[in-house]
Amino acid sequence: MTESGGQEQSRWITTVIMSTGLQNHEISTVLQRQQHRVRYSESVEIGSVIFSLSGVAFILADTQDIVMRGEEQFLERIQKFINIHRNSFLVLSAALHGPQEWNIMFRIQRRFLGSNLRIIPVHNTAETVKLMLTIAKTTSKPCADAIRYKMAMTKAHIMENSPVWKMLQEYQLHCN
Repeated sequence: MTESGGQEQSRWITTVIMSTGLQNHEISTVLQRQQHRVRYSESVEIGSVIFSLSGVAFILADTQDIVMRGEEQFLERIQKFINIHRNSFLVLSAALHGPQEWNIMFRIQRRFLGSNLRIIPVHNTAETVKLMLTIAKTTSKPCADAIRYKMAMTKAHIMENSPVWKMLQEYQLHCN
């Protein structure tokens, strides 16, 4: 990623591993249209989207599918998923997040409280792809390093120019 005047010059492109069951899914099509290299695997959990270079994995679920196919079976899939992936996200999709959808999300959160699973509600494919790419990009090595550097520079700038910081330094000098 090169920057000039704050503008990104190149697009972030990565390899995405998806479960074979998502081969004809709209998310796969959107990622391919954005030039990401999509690879399919039968050995990953159904509904999985993995950004291996970023170290993040997503499992996609629709609240209506959970209701129709059985919640307990789905919870077992999630357990298997989080046992394999250290940095895992459940992307819970619903056109409208009403009481039934929030109740499902609450039960999942309660069941996996204290685990490495984070649950993100979404409404549509565009939202799903945008959030997955944002998380994957910001956790990828070059971008994460750049963010850490910018935060360190911002902290240094604040410390140099803050009247409160200067007052604290002067106070410390008088106390010694």
